[in-house]
Amino acid sequence: MRRLRLPRPHLPGLRRRRAGGRQRLTGRGHRMRMADLFGEALAGVAARPSRLALTTLGTVLGIAAMVATIGLGQTAAGQITDRFDAVAATRVTVAAGETDGPDGEVALTQLPWDAPERMLRLAGVASAGTFAGVDVGGDAVRGVPYGTQEQVVPVGAASAGLFEALGARLAGGRFFDEGHDARGDAVVVLGRYAADRLGINRVDSQPSIFIGDRAFTVIGILDAVDYRTELQDSVIMPMTTARELYELAAPEALEVRTDVGAAQLIGRQAPIAVDPNNPDLLDVNAPPPPGSMRDNVSADVNGLFLALGGLALLVGGLGIANVTLLSVMERISEIGLRRSIGAGRSHVAGQFLIESGIVGLLGGLVGSTVGVLATVGVSVVRDWTPLLDIRLALVAPLLGGLIGLVAGAYPAWRASAVEPIAALRTG
Repeated sequence: MRRLRLPRPHLPGLRRRRAGGRQRLTGRGHRMRMADLFGEALAGVAARPSRLALTTLGTVLGIAAMVATIGLGQTAAGQITDRFDAVAATRVTVAAGETDGPDGEVALTQLPWDAPERMLRLAGVASAGTFAGVDVGGDAVRGVPYGTQEQVVPVGAASAGLFEALGARLAGGRFFDEGHDARGDAVVVLGRYAADRLGINRVDSQPSIFIGDRAFTVIGILDAVDYRTELQDSVIMPMTTARELYELAAPEALEVRTDVGAAQLIGRQAPIAVDPNNPDLLDVNAPPPPGSMRDNVSADVNGLFLALGGLALLVGGLGIANVTLLSVMERISEIGLRRSIGAGRSHVAGQFLIESGIVGLLGGLVGSTVGVLATVGVSVVRDWTPLLDIRLALVAPLLGGLIGLVAGAYPAWRASAVEPIAALRTG
């Protein structure tokens, strides 16, 4: 009878030794190659593709959330910085200060009528205009000449350059210009809410309002104002008109819009330009240097988003640990078989560590890509300039692998502690 020859077993970590004419397999656990461990780990990961996808999903979400939140945080901080530099850091205000009157009483200094022209001589000043409240002597403001539609609406006066200095925008009509101001024309611009209260919503028919018995033609309606939002509730007339009709004594405040980066210099030069004889009597309000404030805003926003990203990473790591521990429990018999044929504790622990590390690395690669795409997508939708440190996108996959190793440490230790006899009996 012909004898069948079975192929020799080829198991990692085993060697063959002849004894009494027979071959005997003996363990060589401590000399198992790293390539064998990686091969076994890859086989273990690939053997369960559905579980791999679900386990990797947790890491993908964690890494993607971290990259996206940090990227969006940097982008948002950049937008805040740009807005601060372009708007808040370009405003300088000059107001009348207090001084001692002839009778020992406190009195206010007066701004000159040509204060805007004096400021415009300075390099770095984009626009300037004056503003003052107007006392109309108790006259009611109405949208019709007679009737019961009297409204308590504040009345103010402005020079022609005030609207540009305040970043005002129109809902309809136009602003009055230097010609209206020089002639003292009876024209007004209404704030949005003042126009609603007076029943005026369009200016193409040249509507008029009445302050007492005086009629004023409405030539414009404000839509929005960056500063001095109280103008939205006011009726605004030219400065010369208020001076001639209501005996306005002097402007109360000077608004200046500067070029970006010039606000601090203009703030120092403004008192001398407006009132060279008594510069110390004027109250000047200029923005602080933007460096420290910008850094603080960026640090706060980035810190918030980094905390959210860390929380997402923690959830992903816990997911890897949970699934890896469940995999250990399901593969008890496999672990016992490997231990019984010579695999050492370090080999079993190393295999599960490598499996969890591979899962974390795959999740990091996919999650980093998703996070970058999410940052760019949100920036495009919001018309922002995306900002993302490229080092974060490169380090994120390695971080995913590190999280996988850390998350798989305890399950790997549990697997290495399995006794072969108990595992085989349980299996």
